[in-house]
Amino acid sequence: QVQLVESGGGLVQPGGSLRLSCAASGNIFSLYTMAWYRQAPGKQRDMVATIISTGGVTYYADSVKGRFTISRDNAKNTVTLQMNSLEPEDTAVYYCHARRGSNEYWGQGTQVTVSS
Repeated sequence: QVQLVESGGGLVQPGGSLRLSCAASGNIFSLYTMAWYRQAPGKQRDMVATIISTGGVTYYADSVKGRFTISRDNAKNTVTLQMNSLEPEDTAVYYCHARRGSNEYWGQGTQVTVSS
């Protein structure tokens, strides 16, 4: 069982930055592929960024490439999402996700609002 707790969301102006963090419980965090998803009102939940267990490979949605960076610290059981050059279209609830084989877990989500 893995519990995920997100933090760092909030209100930011267009062009600004936010850093989301996800703290995971458990002692096998390093074995999980971690990801950030987001869901805007009335839309489906989409993958934003993914990082494999060792941290050596990352994947990004086309809409955030060059602006967002995902990273992880396996010693601290944390995964972060650095979001720069934020746009109103980035407004959504952001969820932390952990997956290993058929097991997957979600955090409760954190709201990110980009507005002037």
